[in-house]
Formats: sequence, structure tokens, C-alpha cells
Amino acid sequence: MKAALQFPSLSPELFSISIGSFEFALRWYALAYIAGILLGWQLAAAALRRVRLWRDDSPPMSTEQLEQLLTWVILGIILGGRLGFVLFYQPAYYLSNPGEILMIWHGGMSFHGGLLGVIVAALGFCLKHGIRLMPTADLMALAVPPGLLLGRIANFVNAELWGRPTDLPWGVIFPGQAAQACGQAAGELCARHPSQLYEAGLEGLILGAVLIWLAFARGALKRPGIVAGSFFAGYGLARFIVEFARQPDAQFVSPGNPLGLAFQVGGFGLTMGQILSLPMILIGVALLVAARRRA
Repeated sequence: MKAALQFPSLSPELFSISIGSFEFALRWYALAYIAGILLGWQLAAAALRRVRLWRDDSPPMSTEQLEQLLTWVILGIILGGRLGFVLFYQPAYYLSNPGEILMIWHGGMSFHGGLLGVIVAALGFCLKHGIRLMPTADLMALAVPPGLLLGRIANFVNAELWGRPTDLPWGVIFPGQAAQACGQAAGELCARHPSQLYEAGLEGLILGAVLIWLAFARGALKRPGIVAGSFFAGYGLARFIVEFARQPDAQFVSPGNPLGLAFQVGGFGLTMGQILSLPMILIGVALLVAARRRA
């Protein structure tokens, strides 16, 4: 193994309090969810207050309605994220253990499932209140990257969702037996791609900066579909690329399929993350083309 970075001494818990037999712990991952939602909410509210950003100076909703939508979105994230993980990644296990499906404190959330949950929640909210769908999609897309950025950083702090083994100088030696099971020689440490940070940079920082630039500097909110389309295409492409460095889910790995491909023909194929990202790219491109044609 060449030079690598030792994983820093980080705890997944910010603090914990014990009261009798009950222990309450605030984890970085939970804090990332909360902070990401609040930052996204404030970003969306800032866009709504700037009425000149919108076509005909008409935002899709009021800030009061945005607060109501936030409740729907939170439910969509939790229910969609959990059910997406169950259906996309471990359906056989949860079919045999249905009582564990709602045990989100045991881990297991899917971004693609959470996205579907948010879409369903937003669609129901807009239909109920007579709110325009596409400008709302733009508004919500603008608010997502802060949560992605903080969530992926929290994944790194938790030493989870690490990448494939690498000998690059920025490879990280993650703790734990699973992270160190690289098939290396006895006594040799295994370094892996910090794929969580790759995703934080691409899906959170860079994509978020592009969407903010489009919305606040380029007048993209006046052309419904541009921001949402850019988000779908940008996230899908970023996730598709990072999957080449990300360790696949264990249930897809076997002696005959060491890369963990969910679909393959002749040794070539796609991971589950790439399969789920392709529709996002196609939807994003379709939204961008439709928005430009309307313009």
C-alpha cells in the first residue's frame, strides 16, 4: 500500500445523555438532516422573497405555504427514503423481517427513495392548494444540495459508505473489520476512496453553487424547469460517476461479481446506484429541453 490518510478520531455522536436505563444520543447524521432541511428552507424562502426572480414577478407560493410544505417534505424524506432502501436494496431481507421496515434508527435510507417520497409529497401538496407544479419543483430543487452536502459529510464522520480500495495518496484508512477486508496481505492496512467526500463535493457543493447561480444570477426561475432539470441531470451524472469509486452494497457482491453490479452482461454492467441514476439524468435532460422550447 502506498501513502494514505489515517481516518481522523471522530465520533458519530455529538453528545449523549443517560437517564436511568434510557440513553439519548445526538448523532452527526441526525444533525445533518436537521441542518440540511433548515438551510434548504431558508434558501427557498430567500428565493420566494425576491419576487423579481420569478416569471411575471409571481412566486409559486407564499413563505407561509412554504412552511406547510416543509412538513410534507419531511414525511416524504423519511417514508420514501426508508421504503426506497427496503425495496431497492434489501427486499428479500425485509420481506422475511417486516417488523424491521420502520426501524429507521437501525439505519438504511435511500436517496432515490427519499426523492420519490418528496416528489409524491410535493405533488399532493400542490394539487391540494392549487399551486403551480413546475415552479415548485424548481424551488425545491434549489433547496436540496445543502442537505446532500451535510449528509455526505456525516457519512464520512460515521465511517460508512466508503469507497473501493485505492492506492491513491488521498485514500483513507477507515476503521472497522468490513472496511479493512480488502484481501490484502496480513498486517497491511487497506486504504479506500473517501467517496462520501466526492459526493459531498459534486452533489452538494458544486451542484448547489450551480443552482444558486442559475436562480439568483441568471434568471433561471423565470423559465420553469431549468433549475429542476439541472438538479436532476446534475445529481444523476455526479452519482453515476462516483459509483465507479464507491463500494457496492454487500448484497450485490459475490465471488463471481466482485464489483457488485446489479445488472451485468459479459462482465460489464451497472451498480444499483447507477441504474437508479439513469432515469434522473433522462428526466433532467427532458425538463431542460422542454423549458428551452417553452422559452
